Amino acid sequence: MKKKNNEINRRQFLNYSALGLAGLTILPSWSMAGVKVAPSDRVVLGFIGLGRQALSDFRGFAGCEGVQVAACCDVDSMKIARFKKRVNEWQKSKGVSERCDGYEFYEDLLERKDIDAVAIVTPDHWHALMTIQACQTGKDVFVQKPLAYTITEGLAMVKAVRNNKRVLQVGSQQRSSKEFQKAIELVQAGAIGHIEKIYARVGAPPTPLNLPEQSVPANLNWNQWMGPLNDPKIHYHPDLCPPISLNPEENEKLWGAWRWYQETGNGYTADWGAHMFDIAQAAIGMDGSGPVEYIPVGYNGTQYATMKYANGIVMTEQPYLDDNESAQGVKFIGTDGWIEVARGYLACSDPSKVPEDLAGNRPLTQAQREERRVQTAAQQAQQAERRRTGNALAFEISSPHMQNFIDSVRSRRNPIAPVEVGCSTNTLCCLVNIARELNRPVKWNPVTLSFDDDKEAASHRLNCYQYRRPYSLY
Repeated sequence: MKKKNNEINRRQFLNYSALGLAGLTILPSWSMAGVKVAPSDRVVLGFIGLGRQALSDFRGFAGCEGVQVAACCDVDSMKIARFKKRVNEWQKSKGVSERCDGYEFYEDLLERKDIDAVAIVTPDHWHALMTIQACQTGKDVFVQKPLAYTITEGLAMVKAVRNNKRVLQVGSQQRSSKEFQKAIELVQAGAIGHIEKIYARVGAPPTPLNLPEQSVPANLNWNQWMGPLNDPKIHYHPDLCPPISLNPEENEKLWGAWRWYQETGNGYTADWGAHMFDIAQAAIGMDGSGPVEYIPVGYNGTQYATMKYANGIVMTEQPYLDDNESAQGVKFIGTDGWIEVARGYLACSDPSKVPEDLAGNRPLTQAQREERRVQTAAQQAQQAERRRTGNALAFEISSPHMQNFIDSVRSRRNPIAPVEVGCSTNTLCCLVNIARELNRPVKWNPVTLSFDDDKEAASHRLNCYQYRRPYSLY
């Protein structure tokens, strides 16, 4: 854990060669939409982490041709049972043997020789260890964003992926969305001139953990959930690992609140920063690099968290819409105009530059989102009823991001959001929080991947923290 960040410099970071060809597991053939899929073209997945996000990711992978799910793992036995049931119903609808083995410990899943890739959908503090060990056992990896909990973990994941010649896709799915791809294209083509400022709205930073301790339920291995975390203030509360029930089926009522507390996550800064800061980085050609200075809110009157790039571009975490302060999105401001982009929405100071099919609608206000939530809950109830009556196709959604990963596993080429992209975005998010907690500007060298002579920042837990025994990053 004491190794320096500059073990891997930016030149190495950006110039890894294409991955070598590796064989896929040979398993019996199966069919998709009535078409036989060659055994050598089938990709077998294992899921690690089976909460609310994993159910969504499974639906995305279920829509990819030639994919099978053979195993799953979670520290909550009820979530294992729920996931296996859904996978078995889907397998039955495809004419595939109904089998999805469940594990409490992810190491047992990684030992499986018939699994080609794993989807890691756990809390952020587990991403690094699981990804590194998956690469060492010859598995390709789809890991949810943000890439890691700390800067050092992200850098270690880059080394593991490249040293083991693996494919890794980060779950920053906006990279695969047409409105964001078009926004990036317009910025890079100079459609609004030279970029001077970027407004990126992601949301609030994490707060200190303030949940009261409660008794751990019998179906949950809390010690395994904790993993490498070593902060004595962390204790079980159902908000951190939301419970479910099986009979009747009742799913999580909220997202895992570990995201919102600084002892266990990085707040909206990383949760949505891994989306919106990520798009900003891509558009201005900063993948693999990043800002050189981070200034927190309140320092010398600074109104918004500010990031300064060496080329003069300034990005601030602030509203990008005048009438909607909470909507997450990005606004690029150039010498010749502006571009706004969010999920399902793209606008430009010159409307002729935006294709009609990508324009979409302006993001919803808070009141509109609350109204939509009620409608969404009703739709989820309808989907649950379809599953109950045997319509397993209700699981499937079209996911270009998942399909891109599966295509990359087959071709051995980099996906659209490779490990280096996830690492540079994760580093940016961590640095925003480090500057905020230190309550002063922090400078970062994206060439040497270090704080130079800032020992206080280098010793911050979001750069590197001592893992709880017996866990070790190296």
